[in-house]
Amino acid sequence: MPSRTARQTQIVAAARALLDHGGWSAVTARAVADRLGIKAPSLYKHVGGLDDIRVALLTDALVESGTRLHAAVAQDPTVASVARAYRDLARSAPHLYRLATVEPLARDALPDGLEQWAGSPFWLVSGDPVRAQALWAWCHGMAILEIDDRFPPGSPLDQTWAVGAAAFAS
Repeated sequence: MPSRTARQTQIVAAARALLDHGGWSAVTARAVADRLGIKAPSLYKHVGGLDDIRVALLTDALVESGTRLHAAVAQDPTVASVARAYRDLARSAPHLYRLATVEPLARDALPDGLEQWAGSPFWLVSGDPVRAQALWAWCHGMAILEIDDRFPPGSPLDQTWAVGAAAFAS
């Protein structure tokens, strides 16, 4: 992981708070600077711009995702465990989840191997790269539909997740 200065850490934390509250559109140089009590041009002494902040948030999202998914596998190495952890992650930070999964991924700017490490729990519970990718795609589809409230009201989502996980486990 690239190291951050104390000020860069503050900038990313301010951006994360704005993201969590209002999505990526709420993360502007002015809003980040205001949150830190500084002028917007001062940010550029510490970060190259919003693209750098976005990459830092994406890096944090992948670290958080990988950490949670690896912990789930360590505790219970099953498809259901990974699916639950993935669902919980998306529900706990929906704007960060969208930033990391809906927008194009700045792969070249991410730390080497981070994306693969974060996604490896899908392979660990499926044992096959194609099944792992299918499982991840299913989890993502379920998660994005759930956080965007696209399922019909009253849908039995716990059961839907359980049925899907069971299908991938067989």
